[in-house]
Amino acid sequence: MQPGLKLSLTTVLLLLLAAAPLQADRFKDVQVEETKLADNLYMLSGAGGNMATLIAADKVLLVDAQYAEMADKIKAKLKQLSGQRSLTTLINTHVHGDHVGGNSALAADVDIIAHSKVLSRLSQDTEFPRSGLPKTTFSEQLTLHLNNQTVRLDAMPAGHTDGDIVVWFEQANVVHFGDLLFEGRFPFIDTGRGGSVKGYIDNTRALIGMLNDQTKVIPGHGQLTDKAGVQRSLDMMLATLAIVQGYKAAGMTEQQAVGQGLGEQWQSWHWNFITEERWIKTLYHADIN
Repeated sequence: MQPGLKLSLTTVLLLLLAAAPLQADRFKDVQVEETKLADNLYMLSGAGGNMATLIAADKVLLVDAQYAEMADKIKAKLKQLSGQRSLTTLINTHVHGDHVGGNSALAADVDIIAHSKVLSRLSQDTEFPRSGLPKTTFSEQLTLHLNNQTVRLDAMPAGHTDGDIVVWFEQANVVHFGDLLFEGRFPFIDTGRGGSVKGYIDNTRALIGMLNDQTKVIPGHGQLTDKAGVQRSLDMMLATLAIVQGYKAAGMTEQQAVGQGLGEQWQSWHWNFITEERWIKTLYHADIN
């Protein structure tokens, strides 16, 4: 091997080794914070999608798992809230990594529950740890009874993805929407995994009809909200869809529509992942029939 090539390979190796700790430490400053919603029921935030935990006697249930790197912090928070009890049940609201990435690290030895489509998609991912695959799946509805607490899991028609569920804590009048709600933000609709704009809007409208003014709504991302907050999201989607449909009807190309924008009213919904441009492109290609 030529000396110059040896130096090149050594340099690459050193760079890779230097980068590894940075990747491992990407959430080192992130803490898991709880918001109490009812007795023994909390919303948890950290890195990735919002979680919820219900502590019922000897049972500890968690909705969503965030990233594997967050597992130790999540375990510590659950121990703090539950009096040192261990996780017994994990529910995944859908397939995305910021909701299922911690499955194996958190719940390899406990029941993991998800939509059947989530198991199918994760099983096809050769890099996903087998120990983190869902063990209990369903495609319509599943009800859990935990020490006089009823937790109802409703599978939804394809919207954010084709494997979305919402989780109702019935006695507490609390619901976890998963990523069927991005509170105050343009939503991510994963058409590559079966999602659709029409399905997302239809699901949002249907879920609003199941809420009352006292229902506490945990979004997949964003702040705890309520029925009025979900209605604001629906109003935004309908209004911006109408704008983009108008552009298409006027013969604008996708890029022309992006250049025209959505107007000042909707600027606050723009964020780093789903920017105004990306949301316009999603709406431009939406099949709403």
